[in-house]
Amino acid sequence: MHISSSPATPATTAPPETATPRQLAIFGAGGLGREVLVLLRQLNAVAPTWELTGFYDDQAPATDLIHGLRYLGTTTDLNATPTPLAVAVAVGSSAGRAAVVGRLTSPRLHFPSLIHPNVSAESYQHLEVGAGCIITQGCILTTDIRLGRHVLLNLGCTIGHDALLDDFCSLMPHANVGGAAHLEAGVYLGTNATVLQQVRIGASTVLGAGAVAIGNLPANCTAVGVPARVVER
Repeated sequence: MHISSSPATPATTAPPETATPRQLAIFGAGGLGREVLVLLRQLNAVAPTWELTGFYDDQAPATDLIHGLRYLGTTTDLNATPTPLAVAVAVGSSAGRAAVVGRLTSPRLHFPSLIHPNVSAESYQHLEVGAGCIITQGCILTTDIRLGRHVLLNLGCTIGHDALLDDFCSLMPHANVGGAAHLEAGVYLGTNATVLQQVRIGASTVLGAGAVAIGNLPANCTAVGVPARVVER
């Protein structure tokens, strides 16, 4: 698998994984954070890679212990880490994830891409994945696909050939992106949403759950229905 950044962004390549465990923290102590913890433990079961240090979140959770890992503080505390640390940003909102990454400015922090061991990628040598991506269980990617930085593919998403997903796109469970489609930065696809082949979705647009985009959609809008129609700008 080729790990690189989207051509539209400066090169920020995830460091190569090694067999030696490295320290990794999860930012986001909510439901997605717990799902990412499961993903990391499943990765470690295949090849011990990550030493999990704990959770960070700018809003303190109800308990300091989450599935065996402690809550360690906020973005301020994370930026103050004295040693190199990998960070998985587990924030489901595209805008929210981008805001968190923008606040994590320490040069000691880096953002590896995490791909569930059962993800089906038919041609990994033609798959480009930017730093900080999270690809969860059951996703299927075919060939000649480019993912920008910090793209989230939730459970069971499918990505067709030659698709381009720019930085901070978020796909909720079972979203589908057709061949040669282009999702611009910050696009959010709801559960079971579909973007047909060669369709372009403008930056920061939300496609609602179950909606089907059969034609291009502008930036900064919300579209719902079958076929999808803009309901809010």
